[in-house]
Amino acid sequence: MLGTWVNVATVMLGSLIGMFLKRGLPERIAKGMTTAVALAVLYIGIDGMAEGANTLVLVLSLVFGALIGTLLNLDERLNRLGGWLEKKISKNGEPGKITEGFVSASLLFCVGAMTIVGPLQSGLSGNHEMQFTKAILDLISAIVLASTLGGGVMLSAVTVLILQGSITLLAQVIAPFLSDYVIAEMTCSGSVLILALGMNLLGITKIKLVNSLPAVFLPILFCIFLKV
Repeated sequence: MLGTWVNVATVMLGSLIGMFLKRGLPERIAKGMTTAVALAVLYIGIDGMAEGANTLVLVLSLVFGALIGTLLNLDERLNRLGGWLEKKISKNGEPGKITEGFVSASLLFCVGAMTIVGPLQSGLSGNHEMQFTKAILDLISAIVLASTLGGGVMLSAVTVLILQGSITLLAQVIAPFLSDYVIAEMTCSGSVLILALGMNLLGITKIKLVNSLPAVFLPILFCIFLKV
């Protein structure tokens, strides 16, 4: 779990630094940085989508992921939680800002091969090198995100802890199901959501991404079912 705890610490540290920087940013500069972040997010999404090789797995994952998320009403539940936190910790915060920061950071920090392979290596062999590398990358990303999206980014440390910690602790059990192929398809599905996130940040769309989050994990099931 050492690698996961280090990653959690860097996300929190980066968020604190970013929040500190945000206080001194003029509005026009903050808007310019938000646009820059959104464009970078678009690139990350497009780049990750190329990892996938099976369009059927992608389509099924997105469709059923959105169905599950909508039936569970994940978006509204998370927005209620974000609204409650907003009232508790920020008198002048923008409505929905905490939720936006949390979802944006959680997607960026928890989608990709390093998020899965790193904890697996940690759990199977005690090798934390990949997680340490990811922790440094997340530190930089957290500074940039928090400087534009605020305190919600720090809450994504909880997502990192739960996801990567679970993979590390259950590495012996789940490793047979997480082949390179499955990880690539998970990365592809998640990257589509990251692409949509970039479009939301630019104001092009208003997609309820939280309802589609189950799509990141469904490739595991569909790859087994389709025997690919």
